[in-house]
Amino acid sequence: MQPVKFIGVARHRLTVDGEGVTTLAAFWGCPLKCAYCLNPQCNRADAYLVTHTPQSLYDYVKIDQLYFLATGGGVTFGGGEPLLNVEFIRSFRELCGPHWNLTLETSLNVPSALFEKSVDVVDHYMVDVKDMNEAIYKAYTGQEATQMLSNLRRLADLGLQERVVVRLPLIEQYNTEADVEKSVEQLTAMGFTHLDRFKYKTDIEK
Repeated sequence: MQPVKFIGVARHRLTVDGEGVTTLAAFWGCPLKCAYCLNPQCNRADAYLVTHTPQSLYDYVKIDQLYFLATGGGVTFGGGEPLLNVEFIRSFRELCGPHWNLTLETSLNVPSALFEKSVDVVDHYMVDVKDMNEAIYKAYTGQEATQMLSNLRRLADLGLQERVVVRLPLIEQYNTEADVEKSVEQLTAMGFTHLDRFKYKTDIEK
């Protein structure tokens, strides 16, 4: 497999990107153009990047295996959009074996075929849905919500709700508390119970 671009790999993160001690491997490249992007370098051609093959990333992080096994941690793939590199993730799973916890921080806004390839190798998903209202979603991300909603429903149909944390931000000038409540109602009806509600800190507030 050819090397893949990452905006960075951060070791020894504790309970912020999944269970236990984790390493965050953040891919370059994202289909969304969010107004308040946490990692805008993900779509910048001039961003400082590192490259890894599945083998080189495994060799880099395997030193922390004892931490992963002792705490239930592992590697969290973020970005950017990790599902754009699902073949990399599948290859990495073959190298690390079944005992590391692999988590995806994802928008789910990718073709269904890519999402489906992740299901048998990923332990947990942290899904940033922005807002379940399609008009709000498009205004904020610049993209349609159709693919995200389809993949989210597929997670529910597979009965994987316990493996999913859904992030629901309050985004100033884009949605309201009432909008977030509507999203909560929709997600709860789909069987999702792990809902992470928070407020974006934006430049507007500075």
